[in-house]
Amino acid sequence: MNPIFQHFDFSQLYSPDFKEDSVREELILPLLQRLGYTGKQIVRSKALENPFVKIGSQKRKIKQVPDYLLKTESESLNYAWVLDAKAPTENITEGENVAQVYSYAIHPEVRVKFFALCNGKEFVLFRQDEEKPLLYFSLSQIDSYWEELQSYLAPTAFQSGKDFTYTTVKIVKSGVKDESEYINRPLLDELPVQKQASKRHFGVHGYFTKQAWNVVRAYIEHFSNVGDLVLDPFGGSGVTAIEALMSDRKAIHIDLNPLSPFIVNSLLAPLKINELMEAFERVKTAFIAKNPQGLQDLAGLKTSYPQGFRLPKGSDVQTIEQLFTEKQLAQLAFLKHLILKEKNKTIRNSLLLAFSSSITKANLTYHNSGSRDENAGNSAVFAYYRYRIAKKTVDLDLMRTFETKFKKIIAAKKEVETKIDTETIKNGQILKGTATDLGFIKNESVDYIYTDPPYGKKIPYLDLSILWNAWLDLPVTEEDYKMEAIEGGEHDKSKEEYNTLIAQSIKEMYRVLKFDRWMSFVFAHKDPEFWHLIIDTAEKCGFEYAGAVKQRNGQTSFKKRQNPFTVLSGQLIINFKKVRKPRYILKANLGMDISEIFTQTAEGIIAKYNGATLEQINDELIIKGLELGFLELLAKKYTDLTPILMDMFDYEEKTQKFHIRKNKKFQSQIDIQLRVRYYLIAYLRRMELESKTPTFDDIVLNIMPLLKNGVTPENQTILNVLESLAQRVGAEGWRLIPQGVLF
Repeated sequence: MNPIFQHFDFSQLYSPDFKEDSVREELILPLLQRLGYTGKQIVRSKALENPFVKIGSQKRKIKQVPDYLLKTESESLNYAWVLDAKAPTENITEGENVAQVYSYAIHPEVRVKFFALCNGKEFVLFRQDEEKPLLYFSLSQIDSYWEELQSYLAPTAFQSGKDFTYTTVKIVKSGVKDESEYINRPLLDELPVQKQASKRHFGVHGYFTKQAWNVVRAYIEHFSNVGDLVLDPFGGSGVTAIEALMSDRKAIHIDLNPLSPFIVNSLLAPLKINELMEAFERVKTAFIAKNPQGLQDLAGLKTSYPQGFRLPKGSDVQTIEQLFTEKQLAQLAFLKHLILKEKNKTIRNSLLLAFSSSITKANLTYHNSGSRDENAGNSAVFAYYRYRIAKKTVDLDLMRTFETKFKKIIAAKKEVETKIDTETIKNGQILKGTATDLGFIKNESVDYIYTDPPYGKKIPYLDLSILWNAWLDLPVTEEDYKMEAIEGGEHDKSKEEYNTLIAQSIKEMYRVLKFDRWMSFVFAHKDPEFWHLIIDTAEKCGFEYAGAVKQRNGQTSFKKRQNPFTVLSGQLIINFKKVRKPRYILKANLGMDISEIFTQTAEGIIAKYNGATLEQINDELIIKGLELGFLELLAKKYTDLTPILMDMFDYEEKTQKFHIRKNKKFQSQIDIQLRVRYYLIAYLRRMELESKTPTFDDIVLNIMPLLKNGVTPENQTILNVLESLAQRVGAEGWRLIPQGVLF
C-alpha cells in the first residue's frame, strides 16, 4: 500500500455517511500533497464564468466551480490540471460527470491538457483531446500506478516553454562528445547558408525543397557523435544521409518516392572514376554517330520511351509523351538505350543519374531564365509545381546537357569518395519506404533524427516525379499514393488523411529513437493547425518540446518570388527530446483574446524591425504559440495570415514588408502591464532556450520597441512586472523563475 493511504480503511467507502466531502478531505488532499502540491498551488472551488451558457431574460451568467485547480507554483497565474471529487456511488468514467470536468479543462481561464476525477474508490485521468482515459485504477491499488501518475501530474511534469539549464558540451581527447552529455546540448542559433559550396549536392539532380547541406551537417555533428545512427524518414534528395556518412556517422534514408533512393544510391555507390569516364566516352561516341532527329531514326533498335502515363489535373497536357518534341523523345530514348548496354550496374546507374538530370531540361516544360545561355533555366515542375509548357520552348543540345550533368556527377563523386568507399558505404541504408512503418528498424536504436517532412498541399511529390520515374522505369503503386503524406494531389487527399499520416510517422520516429536523444523536425507551413498537430502528436508520443529555431534555407525560390503570400521562404526547425519523464507545455493565460494576441504580435514585430515580412510575422506567431501554448487557438481562427495582414497593414511590394498604415495608431490597446508581461515572458523564454541571462538594460532595449502604442512604460513599470515573473541571476542577470511561476 502506498504510504499516503496506509492507515485508511477502504471499507468506509461503502458507508452512506462517506460522501463527496469525505473523498476530498481524506483521500484527495493527501494524494495531492504526495504528488508535491502544497499551499497556494492547490486552488479550491474557484468560480468560473461559463462562456457559453446564460439564462433568463436578463442573460444571467452561469458559474462553474471545479473542486481543485492545480498550479506548479503558488504564485502561478496559470493551471496545470483540474480535479473533481465525486461520491463513491458516482460514475467517473463516462457521462455527465466526465463532461462537466471536461468543460472546466477547456474553460478560457483554465485551458489545461489533463483533467481527473476521483470518487474514493477509483481515480481516472483524461487528456482533454482524447476520449479514452490515460489512467484508470482502483485507489486501493495506487502503489502500482504511482510512478505513471507522477509522470503525468507531478509539478515537475510540466514546463513553461523551456527552462533547461544548458551546460557546456564536454569534449574528450578523441574529439568525440561525451555520450552522457547528449541531453544537455544547447540549441543552435540560425546558421548562414552555403548551398553551392558543396559539389555533392549542388547541380547533381534537381529535387524539391532541398535542405542547405551545411545546416544539416551542423545539426548532425551537434546532436550526434561519430559512429551514431542518423535517420531521415522523409529523405528527399538525401542531404541528411549523405552528410551523416560524410561526418563518420551511420545513416538510414527512407522516402516513398522511388526517385529519391535512386538519386542517393547512384551518387554514393563507390566505383572507379576512370572506368566511369571511359563508359561515358563510349556512350557519347555512339550517340554522336547516330544523333537521331526523329523517331524514324530509331527503326530496328530496341528502344522505347514512356507512353500513356497520365499527368495530374492542371497540367497543360494529358500524358507524359506530350511533354516532349519528337526529337527529344528520340534522343532521350536512344541515350537511355546506350546507357543500358553498359554491363557494370554501378556505372550504368551513375550514367542514368546524369541522364535523369538531363531530362529536367530536355522537355517542353523547361523555362529559360531569359539569359543568353540557353541552359540557364529550370523545369516548370520545380518553378511552378505543375507541368506547365513554356511559352517559348528551347531546343537544347542533349549531348551537351548530358555532358554538363555528367561532369557535375564526376565532381560530386570525387568529393564523396574522400569519405565513402566500398567499406564505409555499408554504414548507409538508402531505401524506398514509408515513414509510417519503420518496422525494419529496432526499437530505440537510432541516435538522432533530422527530417524535412511534406508540408500539407504544397508539393504533390509523386505526381510531379512522373517525369523522371517513368523514364527510369521506377514503379509507383496505388499503395504508394495512399501512403503519401500530402494534402490534395491527383488522389485528392484530405487534410485529415495528411494529419493521420504525419501523426503515425511521428509515432514511429519516437519508437525507434533512443532515450535522451534528439529529433529535429523542419517545417515551413503557414497554417497553425499543422504546427499544433506536430507539437500535440509529439507530446502524446512522449517527446518533450525543446525549442524552435528560425532558419533561412538559402536563395528565395522562383515560386516564392511569384507567390510571396502562398510560399514561405524560411522555415523553423522544431527540436524535441525523447526523455523518460517528459514535461508538458502549459497553456498560458495571458489575460487577452487570441485576436488581441495576433494583433499585438504582428504590430510588435513590425515595430521591432520597422516593417516585417510575412515570414517574420508567421515565425513569431508560431514560436510564441508553441512556447506559450496558444497554438490551437491560433489554428482555429487563422488558417491563413495573408488576408488579415493585408486588411490591417500596408504592404510594400519592393521589400515585401508590412507596415502600420500611414497616419494610423497601433490597434492593440491592451493594458500596459499586460503588454509588458506578454513581451517579458516571450523574451525571457527565448533567452532561456539560447542559454542566455540578459541584464535589465538588455530586457528594456529588446521589449521597448515592441511597446510603441502611444503609452511608453517607465523602467519602473517594466521592473515591477519583471520582478513578479523572474529572479536575479548574479549581479545583473535575469531569468524566469524555474518550473513555472508563470505556469
